Amino acid sequence: MVSLPHPSVLQGAVSAPCLCCRKGKDQFDNLEKHTQWGIDVLEKYIKFVKERTEIELSYAKQLRNLSKKYQPKKNSKEEEEYRLCWPKFCMLRQDFDRYTSTRAFLATLNEMNDYAGQHEVISENMTSLITAELTRYVQELKQERKSHFHDGRKAQQHIETCWKQLEASKRRFERDCKEADRAQQYFEKMDADINVTKADVEKARQQAQLRHQMAEDSKAEYSSTLQKFNSEQHEHYYTHIPNIFQKIQEMEERRIVRIGESMKTFADVDRQVIPIIGKCLDEITKAAESVDHKNDSQMVIEAFKSGFEPPGDVDFEDFTQPMKRTVSETSLSNSRGDGKSEPKFGSKSKGKLWPFIKKNKGAGPEDFSNLPPEQRRKKLQQKVDELNRDIQKEMDSRDALTKMKDVYIKNPQMGDAASVDHRLAELGQNIEKLRLEVQKFEGWLAEVEGRLPARTEQPRRQSGVYEAQNPSGVNSCAQDRESPDGSYTEEQSQETEMKIPATDFDDEFDDEEPLPTIGTCKALYTFEGQNEGTISVAEGELLYVIEEDKGDGWTRIRRNEDEEGYVPTSYVEVYLDKNAKDVHKPLQKISE
Repeated sequence: MVSLPHPSVLQGAVSAPCLCCRKGKDQFDNLEKHTQWGIDVLEKYIKFVKERTEIELSYAKQLRNLSKKYQPKKNSKEEEEYRLCWPKFCMLRQDFDRYTSTRAFLATLNEMNDYAGQHEVISENMTSLITAELTRYVQELKQERKSHFHDGRKAQQHIETCWKQLEASKRRFERDCKEADRAQQYFEKMDADINVTKADVEKARQQAQLRHQMAEDSKAEYSSTLQKFNSEQHEHYYTHIPNIFQKIQEMEERRIVRIGESMKTFADVDRQVIPIIGKCLDEITKAAESVDHKNDSQMVIEAFKSGFEPPGDVDFEDFTQPMKRTVSETSLSNSRGDGKSEPKFGSKSKGKLWPFIKKNKGAGPEDFSNLPPEQRRKKLQQKVDELNRDIQKEMDSRDALTKMKDVYIKNPQMGDAASVDHRLAELGQNIEKLRLEVQKFEGWLAEVEGRLPARTEQPRRQSGVYEAQNPSGVNSCAQDRESPDGSYTEEQSQETEMKIPATDFDDEFDDEEPLPTIGTCKALYTFEGQNEGTISVAEGELLYVIEEDKGDGWTRIRRNEDEEGYVPTSYVEVYLDKNAKDVHKPLQKISE
């Protein structure tokens, strides 16, 4: 007889592992969802930091544009266009440099540039220390997570395969047991029946024994498979799965630590620039404290004071007396030297009171006579200084070329000495023209400062009686040319010239004896004397020297008794003769 286990026992023996496998699979699903959520949080934080860096860059750019917008203009053409477009907001470089308040504003604009730079630093550091690092870490985290869950799914599939093998072995053992049981029952039935032959009974007995052996084999196989499954299951739940779960836990903890460190770096990046931003604000405060209202007010006074004397009282004009009405010299009216009567205040004449005359909006005259005296003096002085700087530049260029020429003469292989002669001649002519310009502006400057008698010996405003007696005098001409505020009147004629009558003082120069010769000279280059006081010479021409260079770069020469003038010293080679006193001494041949 073969004893077989009850089927319910077999069912209970294999149901518990199935439930454990199902629970393990569910936990893997939950962990997979959670770790994916953690990566999503990390990527969301990366996006947050990236948008913060973009905001910092945009803010810095707006600050720089704001600072640039209110910076003073430098280019002259740009200044003019800016004045036309934005007259209320046009501030030029000289305006900023002149006053303490605008210098403080300029310092504020410069500090705003540095302030913007710190926000750019914040953006750069957050990008390099947080965004780039976390982006790289997320890629590594995804690969690690994929590897762990791949190992988990592989272990889960292996235990499920073992479970399926166990199930198959169990069903086969169950089937063989049932077949053995039926064969045993059939044998017993055949053995009890007297009508059955002995051969049939023996055949039934052999069949029952065969089925019983098959059941025993299935039992042994099932037992072996069950032991193997239990071993694999134990290894699965106590070794493989815990190890995988441990790795997933460590991975998740590293993610949490990393995002915490990034948040700390986020704050540290801001904290690092706070001292520099504070320094920028301190500099703005320092600039604000340097504002000096007294100094700025004095600068305005110095810049716009006119130098005019306040007008005197207006004289009473008695219309009850049958006499010609005149205006005293203390009147505000502009006196004329042409013998015409003065206009009344209510008339439509173009003569106006000088404090209320509008300035000419067009280009002013060369001598700045359209400006008040003090402003005119400043402009003339600036012009003289500018011309002197130009002269110095030209002289420096001439000296450099002269040295270059000397080098070429001593070392012909380095260059042709004659190649610089043309440029030297141009520089000499430029220096001559600039010096004449300086003399002209210095004359006007001396006139304004009162060093010349042209406009200081006589008052600017004369009475009507004096004008009637001197209709063609020098002062009358000057008054016709200018109004009391220095601006041209609307009756001015562009063709009017100041003509000063010849005096006995001029005759003294006509009778003056010519200067004696002090030597001779040879013209090295051709010089076209186009300005007054100069004389033209041709290259190689021999002339007399009557006055040597006194440090201004000019030598006075004479061709004959009637022709003399100045030429640039660098254009002639001078041979002084201290014993030469005869102005008619013949020229001798000068050796080359």
